[in-house]
Amino acid sequence: MSRLRCRPSVGIAFLLVGFEAAAAAADFQHDVRPILAEHCGHCHGPDEAARQGGLRLDDRSAALAGGDSGSPAIMPQDPGRSELIRRVTSTDENVVMPPPDAKKPLSPEQIRTLEAWIAAGAEYSSHWVFVPPRAPTPTGDAPHPIDAFVRNRLEGSGLEPAPPADAATLCRRLHLDLVGLPPSPDDLTSFARDGCEETVDRLLASEAYGEHWARPWLDLARYSDTNGYEKDLKREMWAWRDWVIAALNRDLPYDTFVIQQIAGDLLPSPTQDQIVATGFLRNSMLNEEGAIIPEEFRMVEMFDRMDCLGRAVLGLSTQCAQCHSHKFDPLSQDEYYGMVAFLNNSYEAKSFVYEPAQLDELATIRREVTAAESGIRELRPGWEDELATWERGVVAALPSWTPVVMDEMHSAGLLTHPTHVENAAILMLGHRDQSMIFESVPALRGATGIQVEALCHGDLLMGGPGRDGSWALSDLKVEVRRPGSDTWEAVKLVHPSADFESPEHTAPKPNAKDARLTLGPVAALTDESGDTAWEADRGELLRHQPAAAVVQFEKPLDLPTGTRLRVSLQNLNLRPDFNHENTAVLGCCRISLTKAPAPVAPAVDHAAVLAMRTPPAQRTPADKAALFTAWRRTVPELASVNAEIAALWGRVPRHLTTVMHLAERPPEMRRVTRFLDRGGWNQPRHEVTPRVPAALHAFPADAPLNRLGFARWLVAHDSPLAARVAVNRIWQAMFGAGLVETPDDFGTRAPTPEHRDVLDWLAVDFVNSGWSQKRLIRTIVMSQTYQQSSRVSAEALARDPLNRLLARGPRGRVDAEVVRDVTLSAAGLLTNHLGGPGVIPPVPQNVLDYNFFYPDYWRPAAGADRYRRGVYLFRKRSMPDPVLTSFDAPNGDISCARRPRSNTPLAALTSWNEPVFVEAARALAIRLLREAGPDDASRARLGFVLCTSREPTAAETAALADFVRMQRQRLADGWLSTQVVASGGGESLPPLPPGVTPQDAAAWVLASRVLLNLDETLTKN
Repeated sequence: MSRLRCRPSVGIAFLLVGFEAAAAAADFQHDVRPILAEHCGHCHGPDEAARQGGLRLDDRSAALAGGDSGSPAIMPQDPGRSELIRRVTSTDENVVMPPPDAKKPLSPEQIRTLEAWIAAGAEYSSHWVFVPPRAPTPTGDAPHPIDAFVRNRLEGSGLEPAPPADAATLCRRLHLDLVGLPPSPDDLTSFARDGCEETVDRLLASEAYGEHWARPWLDLARYSDTNGYEKDLKREMWAWRDWVIAALNRDLPYDTFVIQQIAGDLLPSPTQDQIVATGFLRNSMLNEEGAIIPEEFRMVEMFDRMDCLGRAVLGLSTQCAQCHSHKFDPLSQDEYYGMVAFLNNSYEAKSFVYEPAQLDELATIRREVTAAESGIRELRPGWEDELATWERGVVAALPSWTPVVMDEMHSAGLLTHPTHVENAAILMLGHRDQSMIFESVPALRGATGIQVEALCHGDLLMGGPGRDGSWALSDLKVEVRRPGSDTWEAVKLVHPSADFESPEHTAPKPNAKDARLTLGPVAALTDESGDTAWEADRGELLRHQPAAAVVQFEKPLDLPTGTRLRVSLQNLNLRPDFNHENTAVLGCCRISLTKAPAPVAPAVDHAAVLAMRTPPAQRTPADKAALFTAWRRTVPELASVNAEIAALWGRVPRHLTTVMHLAERPPEMRRVTRFLDRGGWNQPRHEVTPRVPAALHAFPADAPLNRLGFARWLVAHDSPLAARVAVNRIWQAMFGAGLVETPDDFGTRAPTPEHRDVLDWLAVDFVNSGWSQKRLIRTIVMSQTYQQSSRVSAEALARDPLNRLLARGPRGRVDAEVVRDVTLSAAGLLTNHLGGPGVIPPVPQNVLDYNFFYPDYWRPAAGADRYRRGVYLFRKRSMPDPVLTSFDAPNGDISCARRPRSNTPLAALTSWNEPVFVEAARALAIRLLREAGPDDASRARLGFVLCTSREPTAAETAALADFVRMQRQRLADGWLSTQVVASGGGESLPPLPPGVTPQDAAAWVLASRVLLNLDETLTKN
């Protein structure tokens, strides 16, 4: 009996020893949370609406309490009595968890991990990423903290770090990582002479640094030169792209970099650059299709902006909470819309961008105008009384107008999307259409005239009233339909007047040879001619102010109640294709009726009239300025000063370009944000005020509840995410993979990083050093971890195929734009010119023909512009560039935090055959023939150095020389055409060095194609 009792005791002892060892190894963050998140979180996570059985497992107290069954899911130190273990080990398909139809069964090892964890007490801890990073202390004798952390981890895995990379390899790696260009032969010599530190400092100071490092941010910002969707029209956003490049080159601190892009317009006295910066969130697609609902796609843009911020700054999958509380991370749907509320109160603005010299000229003009107006105030000390008297006289003579709220609004082509905004104004966005039609059933009896106001609105270029600047109305038509009738009756319009009309001038009539259009006089509104138009263009900058036209009815209307009114406005067509930017389209208007006898528009700027209708205590500085300007123009004694001021405004320079950006709505026009049930734009529920997720750091008590406060919160020093996400993105760009494998999702389902200590140490150092991205990059590249060789043994490759442990240096194919830049640089074709409009690349004609709207602007760049860096290539969303797409570049539809790296035949076909690569091969051949020695061996050597940054071996030199001899023979035998190979057939060869024949040139073109397509040419080393 005693022996029988002894045996199980011994077995239990062994089991307990093993269990205790397993328990000690079960870390909640590393081992347990990933299991719960992956297998249990969907039904038993933070989302209350999706929670099953009332059980929540991501919170310890909730798990200990259990769900609807009343049984504790977890009983600390007693896995056998824990409902969680009973369920995951059950063989009953009606009991086992996860349910069989979820197809996520736990493995035996995962079950043992849960049992061990519960046996050890089932302690929870906050997910590491929601806790602000603290810099761990490196141990060991490595002088660089990164190396100390990495080596400690390698020692535990049994791997050894690789030896240092050779000088040529490291030089090439640094050049490609820091400036995206290969080193020249002179660069290789300089590196050997000056060493690594001096080379790094020189590269970080290069303008090419910003051009290269802008690219990952442009991916995140979904940058494109077109709007997307069906029509995919052009947009001007390159000024924002150039701002990013310039900001990176001057090493703008990362927190400032983010703040200015989210809320630069809300900074005190914002500069043009700070306003341009807010183009970041405006890079989303714009739907201009017919029959869309504007509010629906406005909300699509809001969701896109939240997704962009989630990927770029927060590192969280925020889009999951659009329709429901996040299944796995502590982000409720209410909190999601709380963050939306920060962004939802902005105008979709668009403004002119000026060159620095032009900004100086504008500042001078404004100073001189201010001085002239100050002189008026000094010369006429009683000016305020004079202005008040004048204002009372104008107000007394103004007719009383009743705005008409329209119940039906559309364009003739059903492409523009008119909507009522504040104070019965009508905003007309969407695709541009020529005829706008508005209907309503107002009180018409006794009406004597109609007023058409061209109004400013923040969603229009420079605040309106025009969609694209100046605007012109060619016709106004008023019709009525009596109750019970199907017939529209025209109302005769007479005696048009306006507060301002441009001097009469003409413009070419589109699609009509030698015909002209007449613009200017308001009489055009009633002449029933499509070739004339009222225009109220006061000149550059001054044209962006309201205007009003008044037209009398031939006789007062005598119409019964219920009569329907239809007002048609005809925009003037100034282009062969009306559906295009820079048409003279009115963007915002208001229609009003009056019963005043013989109404006319006062000869006073309509901006001043609108200011008069505003109570004095509520007038803005712009209102006061409009009143002062209108008054001074009526004073005869001020004629010379008025002429001087008009001449100053006439000096305003023409803008360089435009940019789409954000602008905050004034408090009285604050947009209400509502919780959207299931994320449906048309399912609004309760109002949501601006707020941030409770699981993250607190919103500063003294921060404004607007975009600026939100931006500062995003990159606050106590943010657990901002620095980590930025550091991880930079690490990913250099090593091919981030320390966190999912750069856009640091949440609970993300794999725990192998080198979290490296990430946290760098994140803390990044913040403490002033958020300097250049310093961060320098810190990384000066580590031995970065500088080690990428050569790997078969054993090490098998044990760590993805190099997650960092036992070797980074290696991989360079990104799409860098493939192109490397090729052009080696060929000597690359044009170094900073900034400017997108460069149109060549594409096959059938790609152009496939467009829904043929891009008639697509004329491939010629000359030096053709060979500019890839970051400047024009990006058309619906027609991704075949070259960049073949090498995995995104098309800008959504924010992209990580490009895939594929290896397909398409990429090989592209680098062999696309026009720019063929032209580069020809240029490289001529370069080798000119710059190398007279023999094939010296040419082969220079070709290898230019393309791979290293000297070729004797075998490689011989192989390439043999290849050239073989091609010469093929050319001589007529198998290949010397003219076609060397110059494309239709062009003459450039001057060749003495003793070099066209056949030599053609043979080296073929050899250059080989060199430019070597694996080493398109990879870091």
